[in-house]
Amino acid sequence: MNYICATIALIAIGVVLPARADEVGVDAFRDSFDLLSSDRWFTSDGWTNGDHQNCLWLAERLSIADGILHLSLADKPGKNLSYSCAEIQTRQRFGYGTYEASMKIPFASGTNSNFFSHVGAPQGSPHNEIDFEFIGKHDGALQTNYFVNGVGGHEAVVEVPDANSRFRTYAFVWEPDSIRWYIDGKMVREVREGVPTEPQKIYLSIWSTSTLSDWLGKFEYPGKPLDLEVDWLAFTPQNTVCQFPESTVCLIGDASTPLTKNP
Repeated sequence: MNYICATIALIAIGVVLPARADEVGVDAFRDSFDLLSSDRWFTSDGWTNGDHQNCLWLAERLSIADGILHLSLADKPGKNLSYSCAEIQTRQRFGYGTYEASMKIPFASGTNSNFFSHVGAPQGSPHNEIDFEFIGKHDGALQTNYFVNGVGGHEAVVEVPDANSRFRTYAFVWEPDSIRWYIDGKMVREVREGVPTEPQKIYLSIWSTSTLSDWLGKFEYPGKPLDLEVDWLAFTPQNTVCQFPESTVCLIGDASTPLTKNP
């Protein structure tokens, strides 16, 4: 694992209360973001996830307008940093099933917009994670990755040319023996061994860096705030029927039925 890969392991770790066993969610949900429920979501506010980050998490970088959640990166100073950014995470953890979100992605060099699941030190658990990360230095570059007991280095990049111009549905189906990543119901990657097992929290965030330039590019603030826009986010447990027409579960069929990987 090179330096960049090792550093990725730090990105998702936030300051949160330790998870309890009763915080593992078992029910399907779809959040349309008519409001940001404090019962479901914890907002990162007043810290960073490490020295790699040149922006401070601030609650004021979150807003909702016309049913769209906006997570923004702006040149509004926070503490000793020149920029501020946004992150939310579910209070509960979730296990096997379909995780999906309809998003429109901003791209700017030195930034990372993402949708992922994670559990680790703040919950007293080994680091497990499943990622969608949008690489700011290349318009349309989406990196998928996963960690199992602290071991990552499973990056693969998919090109999504119009990710910044329209909402698309990004989903991963996590099962005991596989992970499959989808865009608008089309599978773009499949892993069939050595997948995470720990229930995980769901995260959305946008952040920037002055140090991870090999990975994300040299940071260049574009002169106006960057907005990660999220129309909706949903979780459907494994072996649960489709909950709403736009769901990836509807588009691909029963999420509990493995797809056949071409040799």
